[in-house]
Amino acid sequence: MISDHDLHRMAMNVVGKQLEQAGYEFLGVNSEFKKDPQFVCLKDKELHFIIVRASRFPEDPMAVDRALLTKVKDHAVAFEATTYFAGVGVYNASDKSLPVAKGQDCDIDFKGLFLVDELL
Repeated sequence: MISDHDLHRMAMNVVGKQLEQAGYEFLGVNSEFKKDPQFVCLKDKELHFIIVRASRFPEDPMAVDRALLTKVKDHAVAFEATTYFAGVGVYNASDKSLPVAKGQDCDIDFKGLFLVDELL
């Protein structure tokens, strides 16, 4: 089974690629496990903080920790930044109830970035 740190790195890669494709400029990337926000980006001259959380089956990738979101959002306000949440589910491709192992195919459940204001 892959470690929580490996799972987090996979989620970071998924979200980072989407941000890059959407034209975000990375000002800071924090890949340290549970250190928030994971991405500090600039797009259209506006600052954005992105929180990334990875999950395994049967966890819901969109299950949010409201206290964490509020804490990061309050921090972002001081920088006039918008805060987003990106939940990423990583599942075993052959049977999502089985653990994901290194070198195995996996399915990704990522629905995009969500404004923290809409999740609170």
